[in-house]
Order: sequence, then C-alpha cells, then structure tokens
Amino acid sequence: MVSLKLQRRLAASVLRCGKNRVWLDPNEISEISLANSRASIRKLYRNGLIIKQPVVIRSRERIRKRHEARCRGRHRGLGRRHGTANARMPEKLVWMRRIRVLRRLLKKFRAQKKIDKHVYHNFYMKVKGNVFKNKRLLIEGIYKFKEDSLKLKTLEEQAKVVTKRSKEIRENRIKKQEVTAELIQKAKKVISDQGDNQ
Repeated sequence: MVSLKLQRRLAASVLRCGKNRVWLDPNEISEISLANSRASIRKLYRNGLIIKQPVVIRSRERIRKRHEARCRGRHRGLGRRHGTANARMPEKLVWMRRIRVLRRLLKKFRAQKKIDKHVYHNFYMKVKGNVFKNKRLLIEGIYKFKEDSLKLKTLEEQAKVVTKRSKEIRENRIKKQEVTAELIQKAKKVISDQGDNQ
C-alpha cells in the first residue's frame, strides 16, 4: 500500500488543521499519491478528493439533562454531598442576602415617606435583631405598627377631649359654687344688717 504521509502533512498545512482532521479519499489513492506539492493538494481539495473534517465536539445533551434534574432537586442526596451544610451554603451569605433585601425595603419606604426616620430606625434595629424572616413579614409588621400608632393617636385625642370636657365641667361647677357662696354671704350680710337696724 502506498504511503500518503507526505500528502497528509501537506494537506494539514494547506488546510490549517491537524493531520487527523484530513480525510483522503480511499478510492483515489493513486491520484493523491502523485500530488507532491501544495498547489496539487489545493487542486485535490477543490475537487473533493481531500476533505477537512469538522472538529469533533463532545455532546452536552447529557450534561444539560442532568443539570435540569439537579435544578429540580435530584442527585443532591446525602451520598452526593461533600462538606458541611455551612460549607455548601454559608450561613453568613444567607444572612447577608436577607438583611440587604430588608434594609433596601426600609430605605425605599423611608424615601417614599411611608415611614418617618423614627419608625425607620426602630425597624432597622429589629431587622438587625433577626425579628423578621422575609419582606412579607416586615411589610406586615410596618403596617401593623402604623395601625397601632393610629389607634393610639385616636385614643389619645379622645382622652384629651374627655379630659377637656371634664375640666370644663369642673370649672363650671366651681364657678357656680363660688357664685352661690357669694349669694349666701350677701344674703347673710343683708339679714345681719336688717337685724342691727331693728
């Protein structure tokens, strides 16, 4: 059998690829063996006797399927795990993500004038103290606080009205008592004057 080592090397150089990617037509070995220059190799390439094979790529289909399964929670059992739970998903990272979400929400509410700076500070410290687990609970807490403060304000206003009314009643009673006391004194004086005259 004729050696096509030279032709393969020249073809690889001409086609700018590796020797393994060069395909030589087995039916035209005699014609290919006569080619001993780059020009003749180019001619054979144009005629289709020499072909540059595509790059062999490993399929990622199996990997994609496995990744989808892992996203659904498969292949994550105890036998697959290396490292502690804290090493796999650090507690600090979880805390940082949660605290940033909650603090961002507080800043947003303060910017929108939904809460004042005192309420912001109160809830900021509560968030820092791990009182709220997520955004929903924080929002519920804020609205509950606002409702309670509104109720307290209305109760205080009602109490003020009641105290004001009772104060007015007390003052009126004292005035009446003073008036009656003055009348009684005048009456006594008049009676005593009449008694002296007789």
